[in-house]
Amino acid sequence: MKKFLTTTTAAIALAVSACAGAAPLPASANAAAQAAPAYDPAVFKLADEDTTIYMLGTIHLLPEGHQWRTDTIDMVMAEADELILEVNMGPEDAAKVQPVLMELGITPGQPPIKERVAAEYHARFDEMAKKSGVPLPAFDMMESWFAGFILMQVGLQELGLKATEGVEAVVRGEFKDAGKPIGELETLRQQLGFFDTLSEETQREFLSSTLSDPAEGRAQFDGMLAAWTRGDVDAIEATFVEAQMSEELQAALLTRRNANWAEWLDARLDQPGTILVAVGAGHLAGDGSVIDMLEDKGFTISRVDD
Repeated sequence: MKKFLTTTTAAIALAVSACAGAAPLPASANAAAQAAPAYDPAVFKLADEDTTIYMLGTIHLLPEGHQWRTDTIDMVMAEADELILEVNMGPEDAAKVQPVLMELGITPGQPPIKERVAAEYHARFDEMAKKSGVPLPAFDMMESWFAGFILMQVGLQELGLKATEGVEAVVRGEFKDAGKPIGELETLRQQLGFFDTLSEETQREFLSSTLSDPAEGRAQFDGMLAAWTRGDVDAIEATFVEAQMSEELQAALLTRRNANWAEWLDARLDQPGTILVAVGAGHLAGDGSVIDMLEDKGFTISRVDD
């Protein structure tokens, strides 16, 4: 899982939210989180004469009780008239996830799942498959990306992460309670389609990544969490360098989506008002990010500080 932990989409977070609650983090991991530098997740601002767009980099799933709220975040949430998420769905929409997953992710006649997983990962696969509660014959009918999707949910729960604690879930809940409109940049089908259109080779790469050493996954997540918590955009970008994603996966999960979102934000400046856009932090960090693409268009993006 170490290669793809930093690119978890909102679709995976939604699926995790439909599963049983995750166990709390081990004491050592909680201690590491508590010892992290003062929290200040990055918030950016894009504005013209009559429109203000705040952009908050998020983590879709978090350990219970992790501190991330700041005066800046509270301020932009209060000022914003509308919230824009990657996908506007919450735990109450879990029933809508399953049919789309089944439609895109199940294809009878696939090679047996064990033939699509390197022998070195078979023991870990057996362990995680058992924890998932999904029978082996069901895995055999899954597209490789979907099998990886199921196993990643197990891995995320092993890390003690909960979608209900994630930034989007919290922010969405508060906007919903306030009666403010909530929009989306993509549909659930579009997000899952990014996985479904990957080549089989890349799908198997993704599947294998979910079966890597859990200690490595935890170490990478702890580093990413600390970087995000203190608002260290350079360190967040570094997690993507470490991920060493294939060119195809990079394009599917990051590059094309970032370009689409930059175009959307450009067009949204034509509509007066103040909005908050909350998307995965990796989309706002480094070369090829939404911020980078907006700056290439000639926009000035500023960091909002307390």
